[in-house]
Amino acid sequence: MRLQLNTKILLGFIIALAVLLLTSLLAYRSIQQLAFYTRQVEHTYQVLQYTSQLRTKVRDAQTAVRGYLLLADTTRLAEYRTNLEGTSHDFDSLQLLTRDNPVQQDRLDTLRQLVAHEKQVLQKWSLVRPTPYAARDLLLADQTTLEKLRKVVSDITATETVLLRERSLNQDFYENTTPIAIVGSAVLAILIVLWLFSKITRELQANERLQQELAQVNQDTARRITIIEQLAERVVQGDYSVKISSGAQQDSLGNLATSLNHMTQTLEETFAALQNRNKELDQFAYVASHDLKAPVRGVLTVLKWIEDELPHELSTQMRQYLDMMKGRLIRLEDLINGILAYARVGRTEQKLEEVRVEQLVREVAELVVPPAFHVEIPTTMPTFVTDRLSLQQVFTNLMSNAAKYHDKATGTITVSCQDIGRCYEFRVQDDGPGIAPEYHEKIFLIFQTLRDRNTAESTGIGLSIVKKIIDEKKGSIHVDSAAGQGAAFVFTWPKAAVPELPAATL
Repeated sequence: MRLQLNTKILLGFIIALAVLLLTSLLAYRSIQQLAFYTRQVEHTYQVLQYTSQLRTKVRDAQTAVRGYLLLADTTRLAEYRTNLEGTSHDFDSLQLLTRDNPVQQDRLDTLRQLVAHEKQVLQKWSLVRPTPYAARDLLLADQTTLEKLRKVVSDITATETVLLRERSLNQDFYENTTPIAIVGSAVLAILIVLWLFSKITRELQANERLQQELAQVNQDTARRITIIEQLAERVVQGDYSVKISSGAQQDSLGNLATSLNHMTQTLEETFAALQNRNKELDQFAYVASHDLKAPVRGVLTVLKWIEDELPHELSTQMRQYLDMMKGRLIRLEDLINGILAYARVGRTEQKLEEVRVEQLVREVAELVVPPAFHVEIPTTMPTFVTDRLSLQQVFTNLMSNAAKYHDKATGTITVSCQDIGRCYEFRVQDDGPGIAPEYHEKIFLIFQTLRDRNTAESTGIGLSIVKKIIDEKKGSIHVDSAAGQGAAFVFTWPKAAVPELPAATL
């Protein structure tokens, strides 16, 4: 029943809005038409006014010339000229007002010709010596032109009078209907609002009764939600052994509480298993770092014994083979160390401390960059709180690679920094052989190198470790380089340490 009532109210609002919109459009249309025909009436009055002014000015101009001829009063000539000059403005106004009426435009053209002819006639008579006979002759000579002029003016006036009558009727009609439309819209709006008000009032009364019935339910629900929130908060804090009391009711919240209990139990078991796996991984790392490297070192020792015990019996070819074996074993040991370092990224606890980047880079340069290389470090490097060990590892790999893969015995390595908002953008630039664009992505893959392993001892793990560290810090790294133009490794590092998320959240 509640849904049906709401539907009725919604339909009522839609109908009310539709009716109000329709009546408003009708009222608006009526007002627009009233304004339109009012402008049309004013327009017609203007045409009649300018036509009358034009006729009056021509007549006054002739009267002024006749007065000059009859009375020899030269001041009448100035009056004549003023009236004729004023006809130009009247013609321009009439031409603009009747531009949408071709018939009236044709009459205006005829009228303009007649007025021009009248100007010529009056100009000629204004030069004649004034006598009463001259005034009489002017009147007789100009009678035909004035008759034609009066006829054209009468035609223009008659047409505009017809238009004025039609437009006045339309104006009167909309003057009468517009108030009715507005009042009707207002009355209809009031009736619709009253009807909707009665519907909403009954709905509010029903809601009030429902609120009283739901008050007790809300209190019980709030209490049970508080219990669930407390469980969720403890789970967020890492306590997965918490459970909701079994006294919860078997409804939606009760089912949710049961599901949360199952979830916390599963999380507790999963994290216990995860801790065991981490212990196993730590044990594997220990075995790899000791038990795997021990045989490698043993073989290296045996090779050294052979070289020491049989220095004269070994041929040149045999010594080359022994050197190749030592190189492979050293690479194998570096590979084991690299894999262990790659696996530990992100698993060791961050130690946040204030780091002076300029000092850090200089320390790294002293450790991994050969003395023959020149390292340029600006004094504007930042100082901020971060994970020093991880940042040091990134610079160590990048600067070591810049020297290791250089095509000359000497070179320049430039380290710079730029503040880009939330992060610092560091750039490690060298003047070495460069990296072709097709290898820009490959070099960050594990075990990938660009040189023959026999020409440059490399495990292909260094840049993979760098990328993994930077990814853990929510940064980015890319290389700007082209073959023969040096290489620049550009990476971003957050100004604030990225907090480690809880193992699980609810």
